[in-house]
Amino acid sequence: MEVNKSKILIVGATEYIGNFIVEASVNAGHSAYAFVRETTVSDPTKAMLIKYFKSRGVDVVFGDLNDHESLVKGIKLVDVVISAVGHLQCKIRLGSLLPSKKLEM
Repeated sequence: MEVNKSKILIVGATEYIGNFIVEASVNAGHSAYAFVRETTVSDPTKAMLIKYFKSRGVDVVFGDLNDHESLVKGIKLVDVVISAVGHLQCKIRLGSLLPSKKLEM
């Protein structure tokens, strides 16, 4: 019995947990897509990780969580989205969307 394999987008693929999710997805026979910022390749360690991903058949999708268009573009490629973005990263990235001033009552 053949099982359908999914196309999986991993957001935060170059972070600690994310790279394990990418590896597990590939090992399970799924098509993996790593959603990473373009600036990520300037970090030598992460650039090596991206090169490794590509050698395993992972498609690298460049985008940013704050760029709606790039996020939608990545999501449209796949069946499943897994976010491995850490809490601190979310705070930094989405901080501009949160109220920056306390209201006194």
